[in-house]
Amino acid sequence: MWWKDLLKANRARNRGWSLAGRLTAWYTLAALLLISCTAAILYWALTSNMSRESDLFLADKVHVLRAILRDRPNDYSALREEVELESAARRYERFYVRLIDENGKERLSTPGMDGLLVPRLFPAAIAANAEPNSHGAAIRSLTGSQFFAVTARAAIGHSDHSWVAQIAVDQTRDEALLGAYREWLWLVLGAAVVICPLIAYRIATQGIRPVQEITKTAERTGSQNLKTRIDPAGYPVELAALAQKFNAMLDRLEEAFGRLSRFSADIAHELRTPVNNIRGEAEVSLRRGRSLEEYREALGSCLEESTHLSELIESLLFLARAESPGTHLVRESVQVVKELEAVRDYYEPVATESGVALSVTAHDEIQADLDRVLFQRAIANLVENAVSHTPAGGNVTLAAHADDGFVRIDISDTGEGIPLQHLSHVFDRFYRADSARSSRGGHMGLGLAIVQAIVELHGGSIDISSELSRGTCVNVALPVRARSVG
Repeated sequence: MWWKDLLKANRARNRGWSLAGRLTAWYTLAALLLISCTAAILYWALTSNMSRESDLFLADKVHVLRAILRDRPNDYSALREEVELESAARRYERFYVRLIDENGKERLSTPGMDGLLVPRLFPAAIAANAEPNSHGAAIRSLTGSQFFAVTARAAIGHSDHSWVAQIAVDQTRDEALLGAYREWLWLVLGAAVVICPLIAYRIATQGIRPVQEITKTAERTGSQNLKTRIDPAGYPVELAALAQKFNAMLDRLEEAFGRLSRFSADIAHELRTPVNNIRGEAEVSLRRGRSLEEYREALGSCLEESTHLSELIESLLFLARAESPGTHLVRESVQVVKELEAVRDYYEPVATESGVALSVTAHDEIQADLDRVLFQRAIANLVENAVSHTPAGGNVTLAAHADDGFVRIDISDTGEGIPLQHLSHVFDRFYRADSARSSRGGHMGLGLAIVQAIVELHGGSIDISSELSRGTCVNVALPVRARSVG
């Protein structure tokens, strides 16, 4: 339909407006509506009061004439003074009175009334005992002037006879006053149409200034410039909160970019070593002819470096997949203690060879919904790490217990310990504490990072505590039942 197309076109135009333009339009519309309503109410109040004043004036005159005709019906001089003389003495608010007897004959009238207000122009007469209030009506004279008039009966003495009093008050001065008032109203509205948009635009631009500053900051922000921040001082509460959130987002971006930069440098460093080793072995082997045994040894060295490189790439791919929102776990019901014992059995020969006692401590049969393969990998990484950094004669203990919907696993050792300044970084990728966690044994600095990723995928948490020369304890808490991560 054509009207639907028109609505769509209007919506499209509205979407193209700037925020300042929209606020200006709404402020202007609201201000003009308020001014118009106020002007209309004031005009209505003025006209109502003026009409009420005229009505009360006419009612007062009716009461005076009724009193004279009732109490002094033969006092012609009093009637004449009220009808003819009082009106003539007024200069600005003229009124006219006509008295008609019961036979329809005019008895008295204000001079000049007959050529201005003939009897047929007046409204119908009200009864002699009726109050004249609110019975007035607007009429036009023969010359086109505006009058407010009333017609009322008045009893003669205490008889059943009555006369008709026609009274009209001139509204010319009131009409002039209302006309001047209307001119001022239109002048005010015209000025408002001009001034309100200017004031509204000023208010709108000042109101959205913080938004513009945030926009400019966002425009200046890039991968090479992440230190710019917004000062929310003086901002409205809502925009101050937005600025703080924006600054927090920039903090996270700066941290993420810094971590990514360090990660990229670490990857380049870790990849360079095995690649250079493979290249070096190949170059040495090709410089001159060698025996079959020498070629076999060179190929074995290349294979070893390739294996190391493959493991590094696999670990990096796992970490990348773990950070993807679409990563899914293959959960199943796992006997936690049995899995810990399986890991102990696997690493026990290595521990025995190193002179380290490896044991499992658990008193309850604990079942949890876990990804068995990933759970084994996480525990294996922690056990391997503990065994490799525990001197001969030390102990590595795996303990598990259930606690309020979580299974809590503690892997503790009596090894070297980790200096305090390194504890907050041990889960970072490629991070190695110089004194306590070296790269001996082919460690790449990704083991704890992989453990943390697996724990977070399960919706759990991991913590580490350590004392130099006394050992390290890693605490893993995993929910017994599957729950959403984050």
